[in-house]
Amino acid sequence: MARHSKLQLQVLALYRDFLRAGRAKPGFVPRIRDEFRENARIKKTDVMHIEYLYRRGQRQLEQLRDTNTKQLGSFSKPKDQS
Repeated sequence: MARHSKLQLQVLALYRDFLRAGRAKPGFVPRIRDEFRENARIKKTDVMHIEYLYRRGQRQLEQLRDTNTKQLGSFSKPKDQS
């Protein structure tokens, strides 16, 4: 089994924390899984982008853990515009 880098271990821990926090709120777990799967396509050599997403994920996790958070919102482009 291959060893993971420090950054990979941090991302995996963040994913586990998201899943734990999302269990308490309906509809969050599928969204969390989709988001991580989508970003799993990023090249491992794109460390700056991965670190940016990791920091962003930490902020989002704090918001998710907030008891006042009831739903997730997102900003995205429509599928027909690329």
